[in-house]
Amino acid sequence: MKLDFWQVTHDPVEKVVALIAGRAVGNGERVLVVSADPAQRAAIAAALWQAGPPESFLAHGEAEAPGAERQPVLLAETLAPANGATHLILADGTWREATGFARVFLLFPPGGAPAARAAWRAQDGREEVERAYFAQEDGRWVKKG
Repeated sequence: MKLDFWQVTHDPVEKVVALIAGRAVGNGERVLVVSADPAQRAAIAAALWQAGPPESFLAHGEAEAPGAERQPVLLAETLAPANGATHLILADGTWREATGFARVFLLFPPGGAPAARAAWRAQDGREEVERAYFAQEDGRWVKKG
Protein backbone atom coordinates (compact mmCIF):
# COMPACT_ATOMS: atom_id res chain seq x y z
CA MET A 1 0.00 0.00 0.00
CA LYS A 2 1.18 3.51 -0.80
CA LEU A 3 0.58 5.88 2.09
CA ASP A 4 0.83 9.61 1.34
CA PHE A 5 0.88 12.30 4.00
CA TRP A 6 -0.14 15.67 2.54
CA GLN A 7 0.32 18.75 4.73
CA VAL A 8 -2.25 21.24 3.44
CA THR A 9 -1.10 24.83 3.98
CA HIS A 10 -2.23 26.83 0.96
CA ASP A 11 -5.32 25.41 -0.77
CA PRO A 12 -8.58 24.47 0.95
CA VAL A 13 -8.86 20.74 1.66
CA GLU A 14 -11.80 20.34 -0.71
CA LYS A 15 -9.67 21.62 -3.60
CA VAL A 16 -6.91 19.14 -2.73
CA VAL A 17 -9.44 16.30 -2.55
CA ALA A 18 -10.77 17.26 -6.00
CA LEU A 19 -7.20 17.27 -7.38
CA ILE A 20 -6.37 13.82 -5.98
CA ALA A 21 -9.76 12.31 -6.87
CA GLY A 22 -9.58 13.69 -10.40
CA ARG A 23 -6.21 12.10 -11.02
CA ALA A 24 -7.26 8.77 -9.51
CA VAL A 25 -10.54 8.59 -11.47
CA GLY A 26 -8.66 9.63 -14.61
CA ASN A 27 -6.47 6.57 -14.07
CA GLY A 28 -9.52 4.32 -13.78
CA GLU A 29 -9.50 4.07 -9.98
CA ARG A 30 -12.40 4.47 -7.55
CA VAL A 31 -12.06 6.74 -4.54
CA LEU A 32 -13.49 6.82 -1.02
CA VAL A 33 -13.29 10.22 0.73
CA VAL A 34 -13.74 10.02 4.50
CA SER A 35 -14.54 12.91 6.82
CA ALA A 36 -16.43 12.84 10.11
CA ASP A 37 -17.57 16.42 9.45
CA PRO A 38 -20.80 16.69 7.39
CA ALA A 39 -20.04 20.32 6.51
CA GLN A 40 -16.65 19.33 5.14
CA ARG A 41 -18.20 16.52 3.09
CA ALA A 42 -20.68 19.06 1.66
CA ALA A 43 -17.81 21.42 0.74
CA ILE A 44 -15.95 18.53 -0.90
CA ALA A 45 -19.08 17.58 -2.88
CA ALA A 46 -19.36 21.17 -4.13
CA ALA A 47 -15.68 21.19 -5.11
CA LEU A 48 -16.09 17.93 -7.04
CA TRP A 49 -18.86 19.54 -9.09
CA GLN A 50 -16.48 22.37 -9.97
CA ALA A 51 -13.30 20.29 -10.47
CA GLY A 52 -13.04 20.97 -14.18
CA PRO A 53 -14.92 22.40 -17.14
CA PRO A 54 -18.73 22.24 -16.78
CA GLU A 55 -18.95 19.21 -19.03
CA SER A 56 -16.45 17.18 -16.96
CA PHE A 57 -17.43 17.22 -13.28
CA LEU A 58 -16.31 14.39 -11.00
CA ALA A 59 -19.30 12.10 -10.47
CA HIS A 60 -19.73 11.33 -6.78
CA GLY A 61 -22.25 10.41 -4.12
CA GLU A 62 -22.80 9.79 -0.42
CA ALA A 63 -22.12 6.33 1.01
CA GLU A 64 -25.68 6.00 2.35
CA ALA A 65 -27.38 7.02 -0.91
CA PRO A 66 -28.99 4.53 -3.29
CA GLY A 67 -26.61 3.60 -6.10
CA ALA A 68 -23.49 4.36 -4.03
CA GLU A 69 -21.78 1.28 -5.46
CA ARG A 70 -21.84 2.89 -8.95
CA GLN A 71 -20.10 6.12 -7.96
CA PRO A 72 -16.43 6.59 -8.90
CA VAL A 73 -16.02 8.91 -5.88
CA LEU A 74 -17.85 8.18 -2.66
CA LEU A 75 -18.10 10.52 0.35
CA ALA A 76 -18.49 8.85 3.74
CA GLU A 77 -18.15 9.28 7.47
CA THR A 78 -16.54 5.85 7.91
CA LEU A 79 -14.34 3.40 6.04
CA ALA A 80 -17.14 1.80 4.04
CA PRO A 81 -16.08 1.53 0.38
CA ALA A 82 -19.43 0.50 -1.11
CA ASN A 83 -18.03 1.51 -4.51
CA GLY A 84 -15.05 -0.87 -4.29
CA ALA A 85 -12.60 2.03 -3.92
CA THR A 86 -8.90 1.33 -4.27
CA HIS A 87 -7.92 4.83 -3.14
CA LEU A 88 -8.80 6.38 0.21
CA ILE A 89 -8.59 10.07 1.08
CA LEU A 90 -8.75 10.88 4.79
CA ALA A 91 -9.88 14.48 4.32
CA ASP A 92 -10.49 15.48 7.93
CA GLY A 93 -6.89 14.95 9.06
CA THR A 94 -7.79 12.02 11.29
CA TRP A 95 -5.80 8.83 10.83
CA ARG A 96 -7.81 5.65 10.57
CA GLU A 97 -6.20 2.24 10.17
CA ALA A 98 -7.14 1.24 6.64
CA THR A 99 -6.73 -2.10 4.92
CA GLY A 100 -7.64 -3.21 1.43
CA PHE A 101 -6.68 0.03 -0.32
CA ALA A 102 -3.86 0.39 -2.85
CA ARG A 103 -3.27 4.01 -1.86
CA VAL A 104 -4.20 6.11 1.16
CA PHE A 105 -3.90 9.90 1.44
CA LEU A 106 -3.91 11.58 4.85
CA LEU A 107 -4.57 15.31 4.41
CA PHE A 108 -3.74 17.39 7.46
CA PRO A 109 -3.24 21.06 8.40
CA PRO A 110 -0.04 22.27 10.11
CA GLY A 111 -1.76 21.93 13.49
CA GLY A 112 -2.33 18.25 12.74
CA ALA A 113 1.37 17.56 12.20
CA PRO A 114 1.97 15.88 15.60
CA ALA A 115 -0.85 13.37 14.98
CA ALA A 116 0.37 12.82 11.40
CA ARG A 117 3.90 12.15 12.71
CA ALA A 118 2.48 9.60 15.14
CA ALA A 119 0.60 7.90 12.28
CA TRP A 120 3.83 7.92 10.21
CA ARG A 121 5.81 6.32 13.06
CA ALA A 122 3.09 3.70 13.55
CA GLN A 123 3.94 2.42 10.05
CA ASP A 124 7.60 1.72 10.96
CA GLY A 125 8.58 -1.82 10.14
CA ARG A 126 5.61 -2.49 7.83
CA GLU A 127 7.30 -3.70 4.64
CA GLU A 128 4.03 -3.62 2.68
CA VAL A 129 3.69 0.14 3.26
CA GLU A 130 5.49 2.68 1.07
CA ARG A 131 5.32 6.12 2.71
CA ALA A 132 5.73 9.61 1.25
CA TYR A 133 5.31 13.11 2.68
CA PHE A 134 4.22 16.09 0.57
CA ALA A 135 3.98 19.79 1.44
CA GLN A 136 2.87 22.84 -0.49
CA GLU A 137 5.54 25.29 -1.61
CA ASP A 138 4.75 28.30 -3.79
CA GLY A 139 1.40 26.75 -4.76
CA ARG A 140 2.96 23.43 -5.83
CA TRP A 141 3.10 20.04 -4.12
CA VAL A 142 6.67 19.01 -3.30
CA LYS A 143 7.74 15.58 -2.06
CA LYS A 144 9.65 16.08 1.20
CA GLY A 145 10.14 12.55 2.41
